[in-house]
Amino acid sequence: MAKKSGKVYFGLPWIVSLILVIIPVTAWWCGVITAFVRGHIIRGILRIFFGYIFWILDIFFFIITGDLFLEKL
Repeated sequence: MAKKSGKVYFGLPWIVSLILVIIPVTAWWCGVITAFVRGHIIRGILRIFFGYIFWILDIFFFIITGDLFLEKL
């Protein structure tokens, strides 16, 4: 398993980020905000329109890699 560096959502610990990524509404909002803060405008816009698809992928990638889907690319 990958190193859980955490700090995915606003510098919060890994366990708090995991709880936020599991809840659909918070994962959607936090994912959009995080994408824009990291400077990924297109990814942020994609997350706005395809939120639930990214939500499923975010859960999987967060547990496996410790970061959100598309943020490693």
